[in-house]
Amino acid sequence: MLSGIVTAGLMLLFIAGWIWAWRPARKAEFDAAARMPLQDDQEIRS
Repeated sequence: MLSGIVTAGLMLLFIAGWIWAWRPARKAEFDAAARMPLQDDQEIRS
């Protein structure tokens, strides 16, 4: 019984995290993070 409750809780947390990550409002932040390895060190420090 307890393992089923824990599994359901973790599944809800996973779905909530997935929804948070795929919200359109977060796209600009994730795009900027994806470009960071390709930028020069001077651009990052500015």
